[in-house]
Amino acid sequence: MRAILSDGVSGIGGLTLSNVAVPAPGPGEVAVCVSAVALNFFDTLVVQGKYQHRPTPPFSPGGEIAGVVSALGAGVTEFVVGQRVMAYVKFNGCREVSIANASDLISIPDGVTDEVAAGLTITYGTALHGLGDRAKLAAGEMVAVLGASGGAGLAAVEVAKLMGARVIAAASSPEKLAICRAHGADEVVDYETQDLKDTLKALTAGRGVDVVYDCVGGPHAEAALRAMAWEGRYLVVGFAGGGIPSIPLNLLLLKGCALLGVFFGEFAARHPERYRANMERALSWVASGALKPHIHDVMPLEKTAEALTLLAERKVTGKLIIRV
Repeated sequence: MRAILSDGVSGIGGLTLSNVAVPAPGPGEVAVCVSAVALNFFDTLVVQGKYQHRPTPPFSPGGEIAGVVSALGAGVTEFVVGQRVMAYVKFNGCREVSIANASDLISIPDGVTDEVAAGLTITYGTALHGLGDRAKLAAGEMVAVLGASGGAGLAAVEVAKLMGARVIAAASSPEKLAICRAHGADEVVDYETQDLKDTLKALTAGRGVDVVYDCVGGPHAEAALRAMAWEGRYLVVGFAGGGIPSIPLNLLLLKGCALLGVFFGEFAARHPERYRANMERALSWVASGALKPHIHDVMPLEKTAEALTLLAERKVTGKLIIRV
């Protein structure tokens, strides 16, 4: 079978399209004939050995897939060969057949395409976990999303709106902010040309935002924290901006606010039933038409390196899908 392989250190330039043996599922596992894979910013890090999880090389990038069950491991009874499924696989998505734990598979309902289903797990799963499980977001609260036009940020904009919040999207260009508007943002901030703290304060009549959903880290983190309302919740989601900020802890004291980590992968592993409930909620939104995920592009398997380069250069809005 065809697979995009990484040695875990050479980065995007070291990826190769190779032929490898078709894997067989072990006990409790399922083989999935992959039709679509969603790429995420963390894939650009894992192929360089810079992510917190370092798969044993050679491996394939791509942590979330959709496709059809092709074989069942011993003890798997809840799925059948030929069934459409989506799965969180962490890595090894960019190949024709991927192995997943049966507990990580979710059936795809009619009315949801494989391309959309493939891109739901990580970004929308993270948004539901962060805003729902961690921040306990309530309808009517104000949410500021940093890095709002990327896959993780745009998912947070959409999920926050579906949960009844008012959303301020922060991104780095008018074009990116226009996409945020189109996907439900009530207000926008260009943090390349506007002062983030002052603008967030002005947009909330001086009160501040209840929740910050931070996908980027870097220099904007402290400014967003300073614009937080009393008893606000700051969600640490990722560091796509390249830098891990140092937070003045006195601000947490002065604002009575909380700094909360959002680690989707560990949450899904520790609480599979809650992970499944969140994903079924997202799928129901898509099936009903309430959620319409933005797909930046669908590219063939052989262009995986080109797709990851677009992600690394922050040229992607919404989800970037590889069709296998």
